[in-house]
Amino acid sequence: MDSLTQIVLGAAVGEAVLGKKIGNRAMLWGAVAGTIPDLDVLTRFFADTVTAIEWHRGFSHSVFFSILFAPVFGWLVWKLNKKQTATFKDWSLLFFWGMFTHPLLDAFTTWGTQLFWPFNIRLAFQNIFVIDPLYTIPFLVCLILAMTQNRTSEKRRKYNRLGLILSSSYLVLSLILKAVSYQKFTKSLAKQGISYNAMDTRPTPFNTILWTANIDTSDSYLIGNYSFFDSKEIEFTSYPKNHELLGRLKDNDKIKRLVAITEGWYTITEKDGALFFNDLRFGLMSLNKDEEKFAFTYQISELNNSIEVTEMPKFKTDARKLFSALFQRIGGN
Repeated sequence: MDSLTQIVLGAAVGEAVLGKKIGNRAMLWGAVAGTIPDLDVLTRFFADTVTAIEWHRGFSHSVFFSILFAPVFGWLVWKLNKKQTATFKDWSLLFFWGMFTHPLLDAFTTWGTQLFWPFNIRLAFQNIFVIDPLYTIPFLVCLILAMTQNRTSEKRRKYNRLGLILSSSYLVLSLILKAVSYQKFTKSLAKQGISYNAMDTRPTPFNTILWTANIDTSDSYLIGNYSFFDSKEIEFTSYPKNHELLGRLKDNDKIKRLVAITEGWYTITEKDGALFFNDLRFGLMSLNKDEEKFAFTYQISELNNSIEVTEMPKFKTDARKLFSALFQRIGGN
C-alpha cells in the first residue's frame, strides 16, 4: 500500500501495543516501524532494474525480517527512551507488529509480497489497489481522534480499535467483491463462447467498484472491465502475446527473471526496431479500448552482447487520461 496508509496502520498498531503506557510516542514509533519495510525502494539506486524489481517487497517484507530486526530496533529505541515505563520487550513487540502488519497488508495488493522469504512464494490476493481512500481515510480519522485523547482514556482505545475494525472489515468486503466480480467475468466469457486457460482479476485504481480481468487465451490476452453498476455485457479487448518476438532473447537470464516476476502475464511489442516488455498485472494506462500503453513497460536493449532492461517513464498526462475515464466508467457501461 501507499506510504500514508502504512504510516496510519503502523501508528494504530503501535497505539494498540503500547499506547496505554507511553501515549502518542507509541503512534510515532509505530509509524516508523510501519515505514521500515519500504526502505527496500533504495535498491533502485544501486541495482539494475530487474534486480530492484525482484528485491522489492522481498526480504524486508518477510516474517523473517520482522522477527530478526524487531529486537534490534526495539533495543535501540529502548536505549533512547530508558526513562519511559516501556521495557525492551515492549519496544520489540511494537516493532514486530508494526513491521509485520506492513507486508501483511501488502499481500492484498496486486504486487503482493514475499511474506515467507526466502521461499519463492509471492502472496498477492489482488483485492485492493495500492491507494484506496475508502480504506485509508476512515482509518486516519479514527487515529486522529484517538491521538487527541488522554493516553489512559477509554475513548482513545475505542477510537483506535474502531479504525482497525473498519479497515479490516473493508479488506474482507473487498475479498467478497472480488469473488462476485470473478463470477461475473466467468459468466460473461461463457455467454460469449470464449474459451481460456486462466483468468486474473483485480480492482481498478482507488476503488473496489470497478474491476478488471486479464484472460489468457491461446495466442492473446483479453482484458475486460466490470462495474457493479454495469447494465450491458462485458466487452473484452484482445492484445496479442507476441512472445515469439523475443527470439533468442527468451533464453537470456534477465528476460527469464522478468517472465517469472510477471508469472507469465506479459506481452511483447515492437516499435521502431525496439522491443518492449509489457507487464499485464497492473493494466493499461487508461480505460480506452484502443489503449496500447501499459502501466509498466520495459524496453529491452542489446548493448555489447549484454541485455539492458529499462523501465519506461510515466507522465502526468497519463494520470490525467486515466482519471478522466475512471470515474465515468465506475458509474457503469
